[in-house]
Amino acid sequence: MSTGPGAAASAPSAPAYTIVVPTVGRPSLHRLLADLAGQQGGRPPAEVVLVDDRPLPGPSAGTPSALDVPELPCPVRVLRTGGRGPAAARNAGWRSAGTGWVAFLDDDVRLPDGWAAALATDLARAPVGVAGVQGRIEVPLPADRPATDWERNTAGLESARWATADMAYRREALATVHGFDERFPLAYREDADLALRVRDAGWRLERGGRHIVHPARPARWDVSIRVQRGAASDALMRALHGRHWRARGQTGRGRLPWHLATVASAAAGVVLLGAGRHRAAALAAAAWGGLTADFARRRIAPGPRPGHEGWLAEWARMATTSVVIPVAAVWHRARGELRYRDGVAPWPPPTRAVLFDRDGTLVHDVPYNGDPDRVEPVAGADEALRLLRDAGLRIGLVSNQSGIGRGLLDEQQVDAVNSRVEELLGRLDTLQYCPHHPEAGCPCRKPAPGLVLAAAEELGVRPHECVVVGDIGADVDAARAAGAWSVLVPTGVTRTEEVVAAELVAPDLVAAADVVLATAGGERR
Repeated sequence: MSTGPGAAASAPSAPAYTIVVPTVGRPSLHRLLADLAGQQGGRPPAEVVLVDDRPLPGPSAGTPSALDVPELPCPVRVLRTGGRGPAAARNAGWRSAGTGWVAFLDDDVRLPDGWAAALATDLARAPVGVAGVQGRIEVPLPADRPATDWERNTAGLESARWATADMAYRREALATVHGFDERFPLAYREDADLALRVRDAGWRLERGGRHIVHPARPARWDVSIRVQRGAASDALMRALHGRHWRARGQTGRGRLPWHLATVASAAAGVVLLGAGRHRAAALAAAAWGGLTADFARRRIAPGPRPGHEGWLAEWARMATTSVVIPVAAVWHRARGELRYRDGVAPWPPPTRAVLFDRDGTLVHDVPYNGDPDRVEPVAGADEALRLLRDAGLRIGLVSNQSGIGRGLLDEQQVDAVNSRVEELLGRLDTLQYCPHHPEAGCPCRKPAPGLVLAAAEELGVRPHECVVVGDIGADVDAARAAGAWSVLVPTGVTRTEEVVAAELVAPDLVAAADVVLATAGGERR
């Protein structure tokens, strides 16, 4: 396949870019990576970041399995984000990128020959005011029969605007709007929300000349019921962007009014029957039956017919799910409306907790220290914590303590040192440390996100409502992987490249506290 006339021509002035692929380990990831490896022409990516968003295993589950990544002709890095959804995974990916452009791909797409060359051309031609360039999506449908309901649903991506199945954004634009809103838990509406915020910030979005192929992946029989969870995201879109968000976001209208009528008819029938009004109940039941039958007909008519393989199973699936979908859609939309009935703050929400690294950040670093008498706070630590506490922020500690795994310390010694830190600097709202050896491959040792996620859970806050303050790149990377923000306070052990890659840098802890307080209302530079 080719991406179009002239697509294979290289673009010498194409800017550097990073490819970010959120994944839950689908087999299709290998096919995508093979397509990437086979690309010819154009500027290759500076790096491919695979964001492994499978849930982290529990404490007794052992070492998590790693993604099986084939060799590529460019650097590949894997981040683990712990199952917090595609918006959070994409944020971790672009925030760790060091290039001016970030190209997002889904893990179940295929790249035609010449895709990379066409992407390079799209980026090279993007004027300064263009924040993002979308690739065209093609969904192959069966040639020997009409498409099923799920296949037609997937084919809707062909007309979707700004879908991140293949969407490249300037990193500057993503930073301006703070990336994807992680309150969207599904791969649904988070891309439309981002596009609206980017355009509201004065940027433009364009369509490029490249294209991808997006097959309809195998799905469970109840997939059409499960996707109704997205109705809660529609409620969030309305709360964030107003009642006309569909027109602004260039999305379809949906069937919610019809689903409401169907559910109302069913409910009225039950109530009227209970009240002994049988004739009225029968009329309500007839209305429900008519609406349900019409919905099923609309879904069945374009699909497989008698004589086509699998037609009977598809008709049975449509008949069954057409009864359930209106209830599921109304339920999830009502759940969302209830949750956001009082409005919702713009993204990102205010900071509610600050998580400090211990050794080298709050206290002077004494390697593998198990002696409380050797604990000495760094200059300004008490004042910094006082400022944050006075502002009503929760304070926690997240610390790697590999001395336990190395056999140099025991947990009682670490607990004693942490108790001494609290004696000197005040009570901490959460204390989290990783006892494992660096080679154990655990999900808690920084730069993995486990400690930050555990601290946020104990504090009852979301990871994106936390700021991590540390002195090395592992602290910054753990924050990114968890979806938290970070402030780096360099010391003698901080590498220059870690300072360059950090989002926010402060010369000392008091200055770090000032930075946190300046961003506590949700505005982060």
